Amino acid sequence: MPMPAKIDRRLRGERLGFRVDEPTKALIERAAQLERRKLTDFCMTALTDAARRTIAEHDTLLLSDRDRAVFFDALVSPPAPSERLQRAFVEHKRRVAP
Repeated sequence: MPMPAKIDRRLRGERLGFRVDEPTKALIERAAQLERRKLTDFCMTALTDAARRTIAEHDTLLLSDRDRAVFFDALVSPPAPSERLQRAFVEHKRRVAP
């Protein structure tokens, strides 16, 4: 059952406004009409989908086979801590850990 318009407006409390040139607006309006959707709904869906794709691309790390092997080898057989790292641990214990 669709939500009443009054409730829907309260849920959409934030505004996002921008200007586009006439050809871009016409293009977007045509696409919305082809999908038989309101312009705002079409734009919201397109922007949300694009934002999710962008975030997923930045949150995903792709490794080559060589990089993957080096990473897992380091997990299975980590190198011994260097002198500098050992000093950093000592300093951390002194400053942070009682």
